[in-house]
Amino acid sequence: MSDEGIRLAKRVAELASCSRAEAERYIANGGVSVDGAVVEDPATRVTPAQAVVLLPGASSQEAPPVTILLHKPSGMNAGVGVRGAHALECLNAATLVAGHGQPRFLKRHLARLTLCTPLETDASGLVIYSQDFRVVRKLLDDGERVEHEYVVDVSGGIQEGGLALLNHGLSFNGKPVNPMKVSWQSEGRLRFAAKGVRPGQIEHMCAAVGLTVTDIKRLRVGRMSMGGLPVGQWRYLTDYERF
Repeated sequence: MSDEGIRLAKRVAELASCSRAEAERYIANGGVSVDGAVVEDPATRVTPAQAVVLLPGASSQEAPPVTILLHKPSGMNAGVGVRGAHALECLNAATLVAGHGQPRFLKRHLARLTLCTPLETDASGLVIYSQDFRVVRKLLDDGERVEHEYVVDVSGGIQEGGLALLNHGLSFNGKPVNPMKVSWQSEGRLRFAAKGVRPGQIEHMCAAVGLTVTDIKRLRVGRMSMGGLPVGQWRYLTDYERF
């Protein structure tokens, strides 16, 4: 044997008397430690002197896909245009908000994620990424049926009858805007609850009634609220939550 050792998957297959494929799943699921530290890469090389342990509760079953809820900071890119660092950079173990019922963080949870709810770079708020085709289908393929809620800070004076027009009567990109629920939350702040909102639409609508948008934050997607999720941090969608 070379000084570089052997693949961890081979060592685990011998240790657990299982197939190499099962061993790779044990490792990728975070169920194996080497010298006391969890290792998730089956290709890691280990020597005979290193302690390889199959942890209690380790599973060789295929890990279920995850869905991630991120409070995107303003200035980060979430699928609209090319400006700004990608919001995916916010997703790591240090920015995960711990919570009851969430899966344990694994590096594989950050692979093959689909952005389900694009958001303008200058906006902040709830952004959804998912590995689950059912969530992707609901939020992207059937997204016109899912209501999003925003709070929008504005300046300027709204024209007479402008609030009614925001609720129903404006167009965007040459097409009528679907009716939505728009109301004043406070002086200078509007609440939008709408389906099928396109990037740039809210700013365009506000400009059409004499208002200038100074800030947009998305609070909710379907039944899922951002809640108290701190800016720049994220959590997993739990088993009992639905959009």
